[in-house]
Amino acid sequence: MSAAPLVGYSSSGSEDESEDGMRTRPGDGSHRRGQSPLPRQRFPVPDSVLNMFPGTEEGPEDDSTKHGGRVRTFPHERGNWATHVYVPYEAKEEFLDLLDVLLPHAQTYVPRLVRMEAFHLSLSQSVVLRHHWILPFVQALKARMTSFQRFFFTANQVKIYTNQEKTRTFIGLEVTSGHAQFLDLVSEVDRVMEEFNLTTFYQDPSFHLSLAWCVGDARLQLEGQCLQELQAIVDGSEDAEVLLRVHTEQVRCKSGNKFFSMPLK
Repeated sequence: MSAAPLVGYSSSGSEDESEDGMRTRPGDGSHRRGQSPLPRQRFPVPDSVLNMFPGTEEGPEDDSTKHGGRVRTFPHERGNWATHVYVPYEAKEEFLDLLDVLLPHAQTYVPRLVRMEAFHLSLSQSVVLRHHWILPFVQALKARMTSFQRFFFTANQVKIYTNQEKTRTFIGLEVTSGHAQFLDLVSEVDRVMEEFNLTTFYQDPSFHLSLAWCVGDARLQLEGQCLQELQAIVDGSEDAEVLLRVHTEQVRCKSGNKFFSMPLK
């Protein structure tokens, strides 16, 4: 059995802070010889002051119980933001109806499968950006995207994917037309990644729309008979030909809890 294609779902470095710069040093004249220094007292900071600056460099704390037991590709550290570039897909009711048929069938093989909360096609791996590099990074992306025309693509080939660590498995619909345009987009995204010394995309990418996922490596259960049956459901859908032909209108970047949209021409 061939290895499943990889997907880039998934912050390193650290930021040290000194507690304060007010420690008494020997011979600094802060108190007279033979005289005990006055004790320092820390007063609590009022909530009104603490809430004055809600936007900080610190991303959300990681708690695997809040996201289905998923394991981070890289640990969260203060000042680092997980960043991802992709083409969003706005699911229509007919698409969700098709998914309502596909997912229960796949769950007969792997019951722990769950539906994706949002749908997209990745143009980058998940990388780490320092907070102060987010806006320059997005500006560089926007400059690269200004010349791109909107295009149609079709994603109708059912395929099984895993992330690099084999800690998550995905059922996806692979792009069967529009692949060349996606390669052109990735080429420009990769140039920005290189400018910021970040990891570029996979050498031979399989562009796809993830439908469902589960924790762990479930390729043995999903490939083979299950995969054939899921493909038959897609091929037998009356609306699939029109439904799975999508107009690409924008590229989006997510960094931490911030979203940036870049419309195509």
